[in-house]
Amino acid sequence: MRKRLSSGSEFETNIGYSRAVVDDNYVFISGTTGYDYSNMTISNNIVEQTEQCMRNIETVLQQAGCSWPDVVRVRYIIPNRDEFPLCWPVLKSYLGEAAPAATMWVAGLHDEAMKIEVEVTARLPAS
Repeated sequence: MRKRLSSGSEFETNIGYSRAVVDDNYVFISGTTGYDYSNMTISNNIVEQTEQCMRNIETVLQQAGCSWPDVVRVRYIIPNRDEFPLCWPVLKSYLGEAAPAATMWVAGLHDEAMKIEVEVTARLPAS
């Protein structure tokens, strides 16, 4: 079973990808930034971006039929490594229960306004 999910972001249409793909028992969520998709704005504060990013991911998890405790893998991409610790309380509030395997990279992102990007893999709960 393969199902594609979209957030309606112009990035998905312009670049040609899905916000998430549900494939058998897994949900693969694309790298997600802190854009508020309802108005395509982004805060210039990394903590606010992280919170919005996690809300964006939570919406997709719910669409796919799972939630934060189902997350098994997370990858963080941060342009400025010094800002990563500022994100930790927000990340822990969402991922603390799941405690997924995690990796953090320092790399540039598509737009200089983006301060964090998060990619998540979740396992659908057993029915």
